[in-house]
Amino acid sequence: MNNFQISGFVVNNATINQFVTSSVARFGISVRRTEKIGDTEKKVSAILNIEAWKSNENAADLNLLTKGTRLTVEGYFKPEEWTDKENVNH
Repeated sequence: MNNFQISGFVVNNATINQFVTSSVARFGISVRRTEKIGDTEKKVSAILNIEAWKSNENAADLNLLTKGTRLTVEGYFKPEEWTDKENVNH
């Protein structure tokens, strides 16, 4: 199964692109966890790039994706493939 749920803070205002029937918002979300090493605790952060799609009837919701907003994202991981200049697939 390829599903996840993660909570964090939006790190930049979403970039929104509108198409004929749907819109997409692209933004980063900052997530943090605590690592314990012996008696010491260390905060470890990461930024994940998120792509959220909505039908154009509901696209106004995407304007809420502004820097600093706390949210929970549910979705699936989308592997990306590309071909480099040497024609090698990645």
